Amino acid sequence: MILPITGFGHPVLRAETQEISQDYADLDTLIENMFETMYNANGVGLAAPQIGLPLRLFIVDGSPMDGEDGEDMADFKRVFINPVIEAETGEEWGFEEGCLSIPDLREDVFRQETIRISYQDLGFQQVSETLSGLKARIVQHEYDHIEGILFTDHLSPLRRRVIKPRLHKIQKGLIRTPYPMKYSRKK
Repeated sequence: MILPITGFGHPVLRAETQEISQDYADLDTLIENMFETMYNANGVGLAAPQIGLPLRLFIVDGSPMDGEDGEDMADFKRVFINPVIEAETGEEWGFEEGCLSIPDLREDVFRQETIRISYQDLGFQQVSETLSGLKARIVQHEYDHIEGILFTDHLSPLRRRVIKPRLHKIQKGLIRTPYPMKYSRKK
């Protein structure tokens, strides 16, 4: 089922997220719906707060970016339950990011090149891995969502002032998207 994506300004995007236990009801269905929602919106990642749930959960599928910057992304599909980024290392590098919760806005964001992350997979098995390049960037972006951080928070104060009118339009629902959205304020 395709779920509406929560737009900029909705309080859930800044809310403290809760860990998920193994007995969380219908988790498989939720994750299936998240993938369907993400694919419908042509995204490469989606976090639970983006569908209105303050949970420590996000999904990624980097396959649409396969070959970009020479990276092998064909098999980069993961479910991250209760993730913790343990380390971020390497040079910061800029890359143009966008967000399904902030449609039609793309900005250069600087992030460190490599991360070490631990999480539980769909079977609640503990996983720890090191990711670099675009894989790390996608995960950092989605991880930010479960920490109440948006990619616009990484921009300079001047750049945030420049985009403020566009953010207000999104917050008020005065935009059109090819996917369903829910907003914090009525039109």
